[in-house]
Amino acid sequence: MPATAADFLALHRSDPPLLLPNPWDIGSAKILAALGFDALATTSGGFAASLGRHDGNVTRDEAIAHAAQIGEATGLPVNGDFENCFADDPDGVAETVRLAIEAGVVACSVEDYSGSAMYDIGPAAERVAAAAEAAHGGAVKLALTARAENILHRHSGVDDAIARLQAYQEAGADALYAPGLRDIADIRAVVSSVDLPVNVLAVPGVPPIAELAEAGVQRVSIGSSFAWVAYGALVRAANELRDAGTYGYNDGLREAYQQVREAFS
Repeated sequence: MPATAADFLALHRSDPPLLLPNPWDIGSAKILAALGFDALATTSGGFAASLGRHDGNVTRDEAIAHAAQIGEATGLPVNGDFENCFADDPDGVAETVRLAIEAGVVACSVEDYSGSAMYDIGPAAERVAAAAEAAHGGAVKLALTARAENILHRHSGVDDAIARLQAYQEAGADALYAPGLRDIADIRAVVSSVDLPVNVLAVPGVPPIAELAEAGVQRVSIGSSFAWVAYGALVRAANELRDAGTYGYNDGLREAYQQVREAFS
């Protein structure tokens, strides 16, 4: 049976936290599924890079289709990274959620950053409320994650993030996310201030999974990191071939090649 929003939300009750890696295309999604991950999330930056574009240059239709394709290819619950749901107004946000449900997407996030500025907390909460109504109001549900982007974009600090997440919880979100948190004391403060599962973005400086679990974090995602790891390996291999005329990039590839073949079987 296809994955559902309920399947996705049930995974947030796991111990240790749900690890939610972010593939950037169908091949990377199938590999991560074969490696045993229980759910996936798309990455706007990684997907845009796979199309030869900068982050923020993917259309709503493209993002929704991409998330649906990842779900169909793997059979896993997939959270769609839909940025600000491609709309400033609540009606536009709700329409994005409805279109995602129609496409078979079981989960998505909505950000409170327009691409150039933060939304004030009042309008931002209204946008989450509209998304939640669309996500939960029909026969088919969608799990909604509300994101406070203020720390990531250096707009304000932890207190503002907590106030935003509390407002989004009241507006009907199913999970909460404040990317950019690094200090374990800040992470504990966020987790203890809300009642919903909290996602932490794994970036340099973030404590290891065991410490996040002890702090009450229930989900960890990686953003576009795996995509940049892959593209970084490509750049290093190409530079070696061009500049040194050697093939050291082949070292250790046999095992990885075999795992990829198995994932694609």
